[in-house]
Amino acid sequence: MTLIIVLIVIAVLAVLLMGIYNRLVALRQNTNQAFADIDVQLKQRHDLIRTWSRP
Repeated sequence: MTLIIVLIVIAVLAVLLMGIYNRLVALRQNTNQAFADIDVQLKQRHDLIRTWSRP
C-alpha cells in the first residue's frame, strides 16, 4: 500500500514538473518573439528615416 502511494506522489510531482517546464519554455518563446517584433519595427523605422532624409 505504501509503495502505491509513493508511486502516485512521484507521478504527480513528475506531471507538475513537466507542466512548469512547458510553461517556462512557452514564456521564453513569447519573450523571443516580442524582441523579434521590436527588432522588425526598429528596422522599419530606420528604413523610413533613411528614405525621408534623402534629398
